[in-house]
Amino acid sequence: MTVVVDVNRMLGPLPHDDVPSRDETGLLAELERLRIDTACVSHAYAVHGDPRDGNGQLGLIGDRRLLPVPVLVPGPLGTGRWTGGAPLARLCPRLHGWSPTGPHARGLLAELAASGTTVLLARDEVTAAEVRVLAAAAPAPRIVLTGTGYRALRELAELLETHPSLYVDTSTLCGHRQVEWLAERYGAHRVLFGTGAPVTDDAGPRHLLDTLDLPGADVALIAGGNALRLLGGEP
Repeated sequence: MTVVVDVNRMLGPLPHDDVPSRDETGLLAELERLRIDTACVSHAYAVHGDPRDGNGQLGLIGDRRLLPVPVLVPGPLGTGRWTGGAPLARLCPRLHGWSPTGPHARGLLAELAASGTTVLLARDEVTAAEVRVLAAAAPAPRIVLTGTGYRALRELAELLETHPSLYVDTSTLCGHRQVEWLAERYGAHRVLFGTGAPVTDDAGPRHLLDTLDLPGADVALIAGGNALRLLGGEP
């Protein structure tokens, strides 16, 4: 049986919409409806408000199907030094007003790499040039680029060719055979199932997963195998 892990999900109320995943019960109901076994979740308060308060909400999660993903901010006004504690973390430099290539960011990236933590990073939070700097750092953490979509495919292809520590999620790869093309060209091991919900649609990526024109072993990797490997600290 194929395990399905949504690597890119949010828990909590959105400032601009009423969503089922505003609480844990509602989110779990959505996962069951879509046959998603596990979700890696950041709290909406951490993304759209104070990361420290939002990260604190993650400690209240009771169901083991929800894996906490803290939102980190570098520097003296940030979330503090990162020494591990979660296998996956989210960075939102544009939303939280810090430079992804500045000295504080370099320090945080080194801490993430040292602890084996994988990073979720949305395409609209960084430029391609900034991604190159982050991925070329020594050491550099594994980075999953989310929200890439059609208009970013040329940039994405160049980045994936150049930096083997970069991965991509499926949240906005909704064009014809986009996921298949990426998996066939760069390897299914670099594509992770993610919905970006509730900001973006979850049913579309979930249906796409069921209809991928790829070998079963590759589909299993994309569905959850890759996420479980990264969450376990493996490259």
